[in-house]
Amino acid sequence: MLQEITIDNLAIIDHLTLAFGENMTVLTGETGAGKSIIIDAVGLLVGGRGSQELIRKGADKLEVQGQFSLPDDTAYLELLDELGIDHSDNTLIVSREIHRNGRNTIRANGTLINTTLLRKIGAPLVDIQGQNDTQQLLQPEQHLSMLDHFAGAKVAPLLQQYQELYNQYRKLKQTLEKKQANEQQWAQRLDMLRYQVKEIGDADLKSNEEEALISERDRLENFQQIQHTLQLVGATLNGGENAPVLDQLANVMNSVNEIVQFDDSYADLGKELEDAYYSLQDVANLASHELDGLEFDDERLSEINTRLDLINDLEHKYGDTVADVLSYYSKISNELAEMEGTVDSSDDLAKQLDSITERLTTIGEQLSSQRKHAAQDLEKRVHKELAALYMDKAVFKVHFAKIPVHTFTPMGIDDVEFYIQTNPGERMGALAKIASGGELSRVMLALKTIFATKTDVTSIIFDEVDTGVSGRVAQSIADKIKVIADHSQVLCITHLPQVAAVAQHQFLIKKAVHDNRTTTTVTNLNHDERVNELSRMLAGEKITKLTKEHASELLKMAHE
Repeated sequence: MLQEITIDNLAIIDHLTLAFGENMTVLTGETGAGKSIIIDAVGLLVGGRGSQELIRKGADKLEVQGQFSLPDDTAYLELLDELGIDHSDNTLIVSREIHRNGRNTIRANGTLINTTLLRKIGAPLVDIQGQNDTQQLLQPEQHLSMLDHFAGAKVAPLLQQYQELYNQYRKLKQTLEKKQANEQQWAQRLDMLRYQVKEIGDADLKSNEEEALISERDRLENFQQIQHTLQLVGATLNGGENAPVLDQLANVMNSVNEIVQFDDSYADLGKELEDAYYSLQDVANLASHELDGLEFDDERLSEINTRLDLINDLEHKYGDTVADVLSYYSKISNELAEMEGTVDSSDDLAKQLDSITERLTTIGEQLSSQRKHAAQDLEKRVHKELAALYMDKAVFKVHFAKIPVHTFTPMGIDDVEFYIQTNPGERMGALAKIASGGELSRVMLALKTIFATKTDVTSIIFDEVDTGVSGRVAQSIADKIKVIADHSQVLCITHLPQVAAVAQHQFLIKKAVHDNRTTTTVTNLNHDERVNELSRMLAGEKITKLTKEHASELLKMAHE
């Protein structure tokens, strides 16, 4: 549910904050006052197209911020978790800025997201139905989803089973077509993969092997230098042509110890010399130990160079490092396993495809049968609702087009479109082509009323869907919108007093000119103010006592 919206510098709106309640809220006012701009702002919050042209003259950017209470829908909350959007307080605050330089900044509870993700999280929150935008009704490709939504649990398990089988069918069919298209390419690819997998597999590479081999090779190739250096260390410290360093240091240390008795400060000097003596003694022992273990192995050096040549050759072919080669090995091993899994002849693959086609056909026909039963129920329900909307002569039909045998789509074997005959004697045809704007609005309201208890959308917006009707039709439209508002929050722009009267909340939208700038203002009307506004909607500028009585009567009847 939309709880609050703040709008800054959008078209003729300078600054505006609106708080919305549950059930139904209407926005009324003269044409051009800014009612649709408020709906446009809501649209921006749920992923609607933004444009620099929407920015108020003289401003550098527009900003819209909205607060929504979240639906009690586990899948939706999991989506927010997946996107890293915190929802611990069951509230979603969306802010969107559009700058003149083209920058578009969107945040959801402080997390930066793009427009695609905004549409994804916004779709379950708000459904905007406009005067010339009946959305799904004008998009025949959406009618099948609407029918399935109506059918609910009668169709959902079968559809899931069908789609799982369809994915297997599609993958097998692509494999067969690919293989049949070029058997030679298939065979060449298979041979190449087998060769590469064997070549890398036989090498038996290890993750840190190359570094260890290079280190060992360097030690062997520089054996003489290492040996000479270690010998030099031992000779210098323990013996040689000159007096050993350790012996010299021992003499110095003894001499210093003899003068300690004359001044205590020499004790530190003696201690430092003693530490140095023992440290150098450790160095001499370590050098001697390393020299004892030093051994040159010409055969081992040859093995290392051969192994490194193999590794370098594989890296040249398959990757810059051993890790890259091993990653490529894993990839081609999987591809080879898949190809060898279907290495049977095309005839065998065709038999597998025939088998899965039969199963898919069976499930598809069961799914289609359930849909046709649901379609009959939907037609009856729509006729009942249309009768209440004074379209009792209209005939609504869920049309199932014939499609070729063994033609499958991700949604089944059905091609569904809503058809209508608006008046007796006229032809029945596609709803999007036959119905007028007012008729489309009433069909949409009929369907929305039927789906009201099933809808997953928390807020529904009607933007002047009642245009072009009056009298008893207007009252019937008001009744339908109110039924929808019993199950979802409804925001409605209307010029019909009958529709405005059934709302729990009413905002009056006005525009005024101050300092040669047009600004939109909004007033949350109390009862008396609603009477005055309904009177204006009934009679225009000249409001009489009788008009006010009529307006009061409308409110009273709506309340009852």
